[in-house]
This record gives sequence, structure tokens and C-alpha cells, in this order.
Amino acid sequence: MPEPRPLEAATIDGYGTLLRLAHPVEQLRTALREHGLETDATAVARSFAAEVDYYRPRSHVAHDQETLTALRHECVAVFLRELGADLEPAEFADQFIAALVFEPIAGVREALLELQALGLNLACVANWDIGLHAELDRLRLTEHFELVLTSADAGVPKPDPAIFERALADLGVDAAAAVHIGDEDVDRLGAAAAGMRFEPIPLATLPARLAGAMAS
Repeated sequence: MPEPRPLEAATIDGYGTLLRLAHPVEQLRTALREHGLETDATAVARSFAAEVDYYRPRSHVAHDQETLTALRHECVAVFLRELGADLEPAEFADQFIAALVFEPIAGVREALLELQALGLNLACVANWDIGLHAELDRLRLTEHFELVLTSADAGVPKPDPAIFERALADLGVDAAAAVHIGDEDVDRLGAAAAGMRFEPIPLATLPARLAGAMAS
């Protein structure tokens, strides 16, 4: 059996691997209160889950500002309808988005620095709309990546191997010399379909795992 190729690059999933949401239910309840709506936390959580279920298979369609705005209004409409709130989606969309505060998962910043110290080229490959670019800029995480590629940029979501293949082509790295880390089956299956290695979360422990493998 041939020896595995030395690693040259790591691609990193977005939500659940790199970022998390900070208290979305309470943030949304606060936003709704500004419209005079007192809401139950359980109802808001249920409505938000419905919105997420609607958004996830559609994130890749939001490839520019027009399509991003349209998708956000659709998602807000799902949320408000599930909640039974008498608000127009366009009236609440900006506050809904502002209530979704993303933050790095514990250990992420340190892990990115350690992966770079191992000599790896890094790319964020995420099922996300084009708004991810602004989020990573806001969190000062973009500087760690050679490439940020969303499903909206690629036109296809994971597990389609095309998104990984585009990332590898842009990085100039063969699939056999790259590893992908993620938290879902779409990450594992997509990486395998593209011929890449796969590692599960947490990202915080990935440098140590890879360092051991690269030294052996």
C-alpha cells in the first residue's frame, strides 16, 4: 500500500466547527420585544429551528446581495409564521439577522495559528451564504485563510465534491495532500468523494492530531 501523501492543506467547515451562535433565542426575544411582542423562549426556539431547517438546504442560492436579501426575507417569513407573529418579514429582517451573533468556538484562534505553524495552507469551506465573508472579517478570522469558499460561492453545497475540488484547485493542492475537518456527515462524505482525508471536530485538537500523523 502506498504511503499517504504529506499534508499541505487543511479545509475547515464553518458552522459547528469554526463558529457557533451566541444565545440566538434570547437575542431574538429581545428583537421581538422592540416590536411589542413578548414571546415564550420555547416558542422562539421552535420557530428558529424551523427557520434553520428552511435555510440550510438553500444557503447556496444566496450568491449576491439581491439573492441574499431574498433568502433572508424568506427565512424570516418562516420564523414569523411558525411563531404566529403579525409582522412583515421585510420589517423584521434586519433585526433578525442582527440577533444572530456568531462567535468563534473555544480554541479556534489558537488552533488556526498552530495549523499555520505546521506549514499548512488553510481554507474555510462552508455551507453558508455569501454573508460568511463579512462574518469572518468582523471576527478577524479571514487573515488565517488563504481562501474562504462558501456553498454560495461554489454554487453547490457539501457533500457535493465540487466545492472541495474548487477549493483544492484554488489552493493548488492535490486532494491526497489535504484534510477536511467538520462536524457533519456532509463534511465526511464530501471530503471522501473528493479524495481527501477527513478529521472530526473539535478543531482545537486538530493540530496535535495532525502533528502526530505528520511526524510518524
